[in-house]
Amino acid sequence: MAPPPEIGTERQPLQVQRFDGLQDYTTIHQRMQQFVAQRTADARDEIWLLQHHPVFTQGINGQPQHLLNPGDIAVVQSDRGGQVTYHGPGQLVCYLLLDLRRRQLGVKHLVHTLEQAVINLLLEMGLDGQRRAGAPGIYLHHAKIAALGLRVRRGCSYHGLSLNVNMDLEPFGRINPCGYESLAVTQLADELTTPTPTIQQVGEHLVEQLTGLLAR
Repeated sequence: MAPPPEIGTERQPLQVQRFDGLQDYTTIHQRMQQFVAQRTADARDEIWLLQHHPVFTQGINGQPQHLLNPGDIAVVQSDRGGQVTYHGPGQLVCYLLLDLRRRQLGVKHLVHTLEQAVINLLLEMGLDGQRRAGAPGIYLHHAKIAALGLRVRRGCSYHGLSLNVNMDLEPFGRINPCGYESLAVTQLADELTTPTPTIQQVGEHLVEQLTGLLAR
């Protein structure tokens, strides 16, 4: 894991943690919970960039009927919002551990900021990302490319977003993604006419967008 450089405003600095290799979901989940439980009023906010081993995660409102045929992929209960989704190699996961009260940032504003960061990132690549009313995330041609799920505790956020970059999309067919039957899913590798950037490159551009939006 690379050292976490400080970025963002002087008043509200951000640290970026870049995790090497594939990460176990349960381990990272517990680490986020511990971070929030132990953070102090002056603790710096962090952004975590990583990839997970293959896993289906059920949100706190997750309904079992949306798990169609998980097969050999583990299903893990999560305390984020939303229904079931899939994480796996080739998908960028970005977790935001922010003190929302200190930033005077509401949950709806944070969701909008996350979505806008992805829209801006896609626009840099010549892709027109769109929101969908009542269904958080970003879509291209009615196919979902980024999913959102958050939890707020003690006025602080954790979890975040996942962006499909260059991965095996087959596991999404084993679920109703985010609780929507037959929802199409896409990724950068299938949408770009230019070479697909690496996960690391996409992560750096996403951080630039997020920190710019959060500094406003």
